Amino acid sequence: MTILKGRALVTGGAGFLGSHLCDRLLGDGYEVLCVDNYYSSTKDNIAHLLDHPRFEVIRHDVTFPLYVEVDEIYHLACPASPIHYQRDPVQTTKTAVHGSINMLGLAKRTGAKILLTSTSEVYGDPLVHPQTEDYWGNVNPIGPRACYDEGKRAAETLFFDYQRQHDLKIKVVRLFNTYGPRMHPHDGRVVSNFIMSALNGEPLTIYGEGEQTRSFCYVSDLISGLILMMNSDDSVIGPINLGNPGEFTISELAELVITETGKNPGIDYLPLPVDDPTRRQPDITRAKETLGWEPTIPLSEGLSTTVAYFTALNV
Repeated sequence: MTILKGRALVTGGAGFLGSHLCDRLLGDGYEVLCVDNYYSSTKDNIAHLLDHPRFEVIRHDVTFPLYVEVDEIYHLACPASPIHYQRDPVQTTKTAVHGSINMLGLAKRTGAKILLTSTSEVYGDPLVHPQTEDYWGNVNPIGPRACYDEGKRAAETLFFDYQRQHDLKIKVVRLFNTYGPRMHPHDGRVVSNFIMSALNGEPLTIYGEGEQTRSFCYVSDLISGLILMMNSDDSVIGPINLGNPGEFTISELAELVITETGKNPGIDYLPLPVDDPTRRQPDITRAKETLGWEPTIPLSEGLSTTVAYFTALNV
């Protein structure tokens, strides 16, 4: 018999990361309440959980208050890829800000611990490399990415102000590029873009010369970091970077995807998007020292699993 560890709320629980987090929490013995409005997610990601006796799902937009009883809140809700968050930028900002206010209010009422998944985008196009948590960022506040970048920065502000003003038990992590099964095949992120293009025999699109860099963390590593952060001492509030410090150029990623898919349809080069960061790599010293966390799955291994997932989708 599983000993119940508590009741966890996962906002954005039907999303790429959220669904994997729901899996992990159920496996760890939690009751899980998944909340999602399916704006950029899909019920398919949680279909395998619907009959689980400790799993419940509510269709809800976090920009409106939610009245439930929970012990822990993982606040993931927010479109995270440029295609999705730029489709309705005002709603993206509202989700980041109003959604955080509503979840913080819920945490205040219930006494729940609450974790915010912020983002490496708070660093903007960084002038410091690799990025440490002490770096304040280089963000364009009026550009097309600002709805997400500044929305998450405002969410962090709210979390720390609620902690100072109301003594809430908060946790803030900044997520760097994460990939793996259940990524949306058309979310516009570079890993899914490259894999889908290769599988469909279409040229891979590289913006600029392909020399910009990213760091790619496999989803199971990232989820372990979230769990460790939530279960850390209450004095550990963050922000803490979670990501894989391995740095790859976009051209190197394209070569790996071509190798893993066994298909080489060529490459198209297009101009760089506005405000696209040129270098992105996390300094995870704080995560190592505070949480004892670091990723273990190399990019080639994670890509192999991800390619297999997209191949099975047959889309």
